Amino acid sequence: MMKIIFVLLITATALMAELQNIWVTKDFFKKDIKIIDIRTPGEWRETGIVKGAYTIMFFDEEGRFDIPEFLAKLDKVVKKGEQFALICRTGSRTAEISKFLSSELGYNVINLGGGMMKLRHEGYKPVPYKQ
Repeated sequence: MMKIIFVLLITATALMAELQNIWVTKDFFKKDIKIIDIRTPGEWRETGIVKGAYTIMFFDEEGRFDIPEFLAKLDKVVKKGEQFALICRTGSRTAEISKFLSSELGYNVINLGGGMMKLRHEGYKPVPYKQ
């Protein structure tokens, strides 16, 4: 019986989850959606960040990750059903993480394709990263 309830809960969560993949533009930031920048502190310092973005590293410089630590930090910023967007350098890291967060954990995620490189190429001026 418990297995059936567990499967139903997982299925319901997956059905409520939503993933959107969009190409990032400067106009996207006019919306009232939280932005989570998953890059490394070195990348944040090098290129700056989107104004108002939350910096929560997913992969470290060696490519290691700690999913429970990431989720603990993410859950302090967004509520489970709340829509938010992920950004990285080019959108490749966020594409994979967004799929995982939406399909496996039920988050309502927007993957910002093209990432900071696309934004900067289009003239977006990031703000300096301050710890």
